[in-house]
Amino acid sequence: MEEIISKAATLLEALPYIQRFRSQIFVVKYGGSFMDSPDAEVRHRVARDVVFLEAVGINPVVVHGGGKAITRALETAGVKSAFVQGHRVTDAATAKLVDQVLSREINPEIVKAIQDFGGKARGFPGSDIFRCRKLSQKDENGEDVDLGFVGEVVDLDVEPLRECIRRSVTPVISPTARGEDGELYNCNADIAAARTAVALKARRLVFMSDVPGLLRDPKDDGTLMSHLSAAEVPELKNSAVIAHGMIPKVDSAVAAIESGVEKVQFVDGRIPHSVLLEIFTDAGVGTEVVL
Repeated sequence: MEEIISKAATLLEALPYIQRFRSQIFVVKYGGSFMDSPDAEVRHRVARDVVFLEAVGINPVVVHGGGKAITRALETAGVKSAFVQGHRVTDAATAKLVDQVLSREINPEIVKAIQDFGGKARGFPGSDIFRCRKLSQKDENGEDVDLGFVGEVVDLDVEPLRECIRRSVTPVISPTARGEDGELYNCNADIAAARTAVALKARRLVFMSDVPGLLRDPKDDGTLMSHLSAAEVPELKNSAVIAHGMIPKVDSAVAAIESGVEKVQFVDGRIPHSVLLEIFTDAGVGTEVVL
């Protein structure tokens, strides 16, 4: 009986959050090592969380990654991946392979998983939604680096996404884009998710990754920063607390907050239902970034 009562208490704890967020848009950057699990239940459990958001009247929008699957596909093709400040160096052939993996393989799988759990979803190749400019990047020595066909999302066509939202359908978008030259570009999914959140005037932006959140010591999970203001970010970057692949995530979070997104949350996708725990409980399980 106590176990049953505790379940009711959990629901009651979630109630004020459900009431507060009803009809709001939440953008979820769907990614992490769990996406590569051979266990379908593990691989698709976030899809169940997305369906839960739908069921309580929240409008989720998913932007997904797939870096490990891309790396495997490139290795199979005999191409070795190189990264600069968290961005994959991409030539034209690689960009097409990236689009194949993201838009034609991973995207439909996520859509089907949401549908299998009773939700409604529609997949979009990012190249149909996002517009980008060629990303300029410097290496650790401050020298300019040509990343090839790597773009920075600067604009998006929101109407197809809004039409989905009006019909209570979850858009699922891959992080590719068309450049000003009409070419296909590989884009950072975190930046794409942040641009989407800003364009849709989302209430929340949730980043999933393979760490508990933002850590003061990347080697010590006990140093989780549960709360962070945007003003603290420059010093954390200067001291290398925020470095490498976390830089585009955190920069995107700050840009989203400064553009009107109420809160950005970093959660560990390896924890079952981490999205729900972060959104619907008082304590949360990750890092929240606010203005």
